[in-house]
Amino acid sequence: MSALDPTQSLVELTMAICDIESVSSNEAKLADEIERVLASASHLSITRDGNAVVARTNLNRDTRVIIAGHIDTVPVAENLPTRLHHFEREQVIFGRGTVDMKGGIAVMLKLAAEIQQPKFDVTWVFYDNEEVAADLNGLGRLARNHPEMLNGEFAVLCEPTSAMIEGGCNGTVRVEVRTVGIKAHSARPWMGKNAIHALAHSLNILNDYQPATVTVDGLDYKESLSAVLVSGGIATNVIPDAAVLTVNYRFAPDKSAAEAILHLETLFEGFDVVVTDQAEGAKPGLNLPAALDFIA
Repeated sequence: MSALDPTQSLVELTMAICDIESVSSNEAKLADEIERVLASASHLSITRDGNAVVARTNLNRDTRVIIAGHIDTVPVAENLPTRLHHFEREQVIFGRGTVDMKGGIAVMLKLAAEIQQPKFDVTWVFYDNEEVAADLNGLGRLARNHPEMLNGEFAVLCEPTSAMIEGGCNGTVRVEVRTVGIKAHSARPWMGKNAIHALAHSLNILNDYQPATVTVDGLDYKESLSAVLVSGGIATNVIPDAAVLTVNYRFAPDKSAAEAILHLETLFEGFDVVVTDQAEGAKPGLNLPAALDFIA
């Protein structure tokens, strides 16, 4: 593992960050490197909470801005180490986390180390466990353990947006649609009840569903409802007595997570619906003075 150097180019720094594998719950090495780099900057005060690192300027500015990003990735899939490909008009970095969101982390780390006199006070938040269940999320843990660290008038998340400004975000609910059957030998299926077949109607519901586009404070949010996992059965010659379809609902910030859950329970009426994860959405807030200044 190479030490991170914020004086490198953004391309070099992004590749170096990506090459420190940090699948969710395995972010310690990358968090250590980020903490080391930021601790060497005399204009920043550092707080470490688990594998989340917070760096703050304290210049007594009238406004404080939070700039945040997650340092974990989904599992590696033969895409490390990173590779730099040269095309006719551009260079492209390929590797786990290049887009989501270690490119953003590289920008944050470089700016945090180099900008000593920002216009606003800045809280830089590098947090862990974003790609997994909400109860493990490092940003939520920071909110519980150090709520004062997240006080600010405006926040920017450096998630990939194709260099556009996106205000707010959708919320998410994940549920399991469960069915129960009766186990039997597949040579005599009439002696049982197939739990996987019983999921058919839930899949039809998803196929027929028309996701809404919801306007909130002048911005359009595209909702989605997707099957993301399915499980059931114990052997190829046994009629399954249980099956589970996992569904992810991304809902516009005009509704709460509780309202989104009620929507799913109504949609899948007659099924056993169990909530496994939820996180609220966020309204744009683009009318705030710091946000207006940022957009300009």
